[in-house]
Parts: sequence; structure tokens; C-alpha cells
Amino acid sequence: MKRFILFALLFSSTMMNAQNRVEVMMNDGSVQTYPTSSVERIHLGQGNDFTITTGEGETITFNGTASNIRFIKNHAIDGTSVQTITQSLGLGWNLGNNLDAQNNGYASETAWGNHVATLKTFQAVKAAGFSSVRIPITWMGHIGNAPDYKIEEKYMNRVAEVVGYAKEAGLKAIINIHHDGADSKYWLDILGASKSEERNTQVKNQFAAIWKQIAERFKQEGDYLIFEAMNEIHDGNWGWGENRTDGGKQYRIYNEWLQLFVDVVRSTGGENKYRYLGCPGYVTNIDLTISELKLPTDIVKDRLLVAVHFYDPYTYALNNEKTEWGHTGRDKEEWGDEENVVDNFNRMKKKFVDNGIPVYLGEFGCVHRSTDRAEAFRKYYLEYVCKATKEYGLALFFWDNGSAGTGKEQSGLIDHGTGAYLNNGKEVIDIMMNAYNNDDPSYTLQSVYNNAPR
Repeated sequence: MKRFILFALLFSSTMMNAQNRVEVMMNDGSVQTYPTSSVERIHLGQGNDFTITTGEGETITFNGTASNIRFIKNHAIDGTSVQTITQSLGLGWNLGNNLDAQNNGYASETAWGNHVATLKTFQAVKAAGFSSVRIPITWMGHIGNAPDYKIEEKYMNRVAEVVGYAKEAGLKAIINIHHDGADSKYWLDILGASKSEERNTQVKNQFAAIWKQIAERFKQEGDYLIFEAMNEIHDGNWGWGENRTDGGKQYRIYNEWLQLFVDVVRSTGGENKYRYLGCPGYVTNIDLTISELKLPTDIVKDRLLVAVHFYDPYTYALNNEKTEWGHTGRDKEEWGDEENVVDNFNRMKKKFVDNGIPVYLGEFGCVHRSTDRAEAFRKYYLEYVCKATKEYGLALFFWDNGSAGTGKEQSGLIDHGTGAYLNNGKEVIDIMMNAYNNDDPSYTLQSVYNNAPR
């Protein structure tokens, strides 16, 4: 049976937030959007007929061609095009090593040394200029036994509290299932699933149960909230393991899991029927995402996003084996310079963005350095990546793990408990913000390249 929100709205644009909108879901699954600045009246007639009247006097009548109509207040993400979705997400920030932290399979917010997140944290992130936050969440240790796999209420409440911080601060938010699938060591085990159908069935049952609970808890939250299916799923070898030799079995299973994720979330109704959903590729690797990701079938159009991660080259960006990067660097990796950034982002654009599918880098970053010269190259790397991301129509989220030192895995910009800047966090953030948001025609990817450290 078709579902209708039976109401008639009469409002003026002066009384409505400019971000409010009316969405009409058509019978074919597409969504038509009408900003409230142009909508004056919605009138529902008999049966499936209703009329939208704009402030300019235009009348748009739908005669049985729509399945639902809804008014959305203070939405965060504009779904009219891949460009506006990406721009709405913009430059984002990860609450890394907090709700995703775990010891021996037990998730604990302070397990990896960070303070518990507070509203001040998210207010500081917003004040710094970020438009979105990704909140990685590890659930294991708080999941009951089969067949219900009940999530501990106290833990779910804490997740909801942190999501509420993002909402109150005016940020878009992404939540996911994070380290539950790390290296195929825990319950979200793609290696085991690829070797045993019984194991795969068990994993799918638990995966569906977890996502149904998450979706039910947040089903009334609006478009500021995105669900992301999984994080960096692989067989323990980061994309260079049995996935290369098993005839595509892991990829097929992984795509099955993505389809299950979409189906389960949509089945819960409410705002989840339309919610934007993030679909990462296998291990979030760009090459494998392009070659192996099968985007799920969805009941609503234009609500799926592709997610990848970018830490190229790893020896520079994350573990600090190399201290410099780019065409002017000396102590640098043999690969992964500027042309690698352009090539990867351009291929993502051609594969997805140009075909109407938004893409976001769920994680990227570069660790803090201990010398002025090395730090200059770090700033250049981040500036170049952010500028390139904007040029190729992608959104991105900096991986901030709260670590304030220098060297390997030290990528903190903002204290996760107080919201205070760490080290030169403000300077680094300002550089990234300028790179992503500055549309001055004289400020180009080439000009960034030309001004690389010497």
C-alpha cells in the first residue's frame, strides 16, 4: 500500500529556514526536491493526487505518479545532485580512536588514550570550519548472543548521546560498524565467510541484527545522519591476501553484505527509507573499489554514496618512514607523488561522480612531524590532497585520532575531550579549509603545486 503523509502546508519563505525542503518520492523511486523558499502551498486531493504551488505562482500537479510526500525541516544534505551532496558533506573530521577503540574485542571509548567526547568537542570542530563528522563505532563486547545479538542499552545510549552532540553542533554525521571486522579477527569475518557458507550465514545474521537495531534507534533522525556499512573489511592482508587468488569470492560476499545492509536499513522505515547510506569498497582501497564494488540495488534513487580511504603513500602519510613528499621532496617514497593523487581521484570521478554517484574519502591524513622542513611538506601534502579532492568532486574526512605527538600514527588536531587545538592544529586546519573552500580562480591545483616547499 502506498504511504502518504496527509497534510496541507501553508507557509511563507520568511518563516522557514532556507535549508528546509519538501521531497516528493516518485513511483519509480526517484526523488524530486522543492526548497521551501519556492514552495508556498502543498494540497493533497483525493487518492494519489496532490499539487505544489510555488511562490512564483507555478503549479505542479502529481496525478498518481508519486508514492510519498514529506516536509523536511533543517535538513543537512541537499540531495538534488551529486555535486550538492558532496558540497554538503564538504571537508569533514573523524572522531578517531574513541568509540571505535577496543582492547581484546571489547569496545571502550577511552581504551586508546583519548578523553570521552563532549559537546565541546563537536562545537570546536564546527567552529574550526568542518561541516561534517565521521563517528567510527566498534560494537563488539556490547553485543548479546544469537539469535537476537542484542546491543547493550547503555552502549547504544552513549552512541546516541555522541550523535546528539554532532546534531546540536550543526554538523552532518556518519556512523558505522568499525573494528568489528578488523583483519577478519572478530565476528565480521570475511575470510571465514569465504571459506564456509555456514560461517557466512552466521555473519550475515549478526550483521543484519546489528544494523536493524542501529537503524531502529535512529530512524527518526533527519538527513544530517548517514549510515556507513563497514570499515576496511579484508582478510588480514590489506587487499593483498586470498582476495587476489580466490576467484573473486570475497568480493562477491562483500557485495552481498552491502546489499543486506541497504535492505535492512530501508526495511525499518521512518527517515531510513530515504537516508543516505555509505557503501565502502573492499578494504576501502581505491583500485579495488573501482574494479570490484557492486553498488547495491536500492528502493530509492540517488541515496547511496561510495566511500574510500586515502593514505598514499603509507610510508609517508601514516608511519613516517619518509619525511617529505611531492616533486620537490628528497627524503621521499619512490611512488605516490602528486600524479598519484590526481590519477586516483580522477578515476573515482570517472567511475562514480560522472555517473551521478557521490564519493567521499572517509579517512585521509598525514601525521605530525618534528622538524620545520618536514612539517612544511606535511602541510603541502594536506593542501594538495584537499585541493585535488575538491577539483575532482569528492568529499573528505581527516583522520584525527587525538594523538598529540610526532611521527607514526600521530595525527591529532583537536583534543577529543576539551576541543582545544593540539600542536599546530589550527594552522593545519586553516590550510585544509582554504584548499577545499577557496574558489578564487587564481588558486588552482597547479598553483599549489608551483608553491611546494623547496
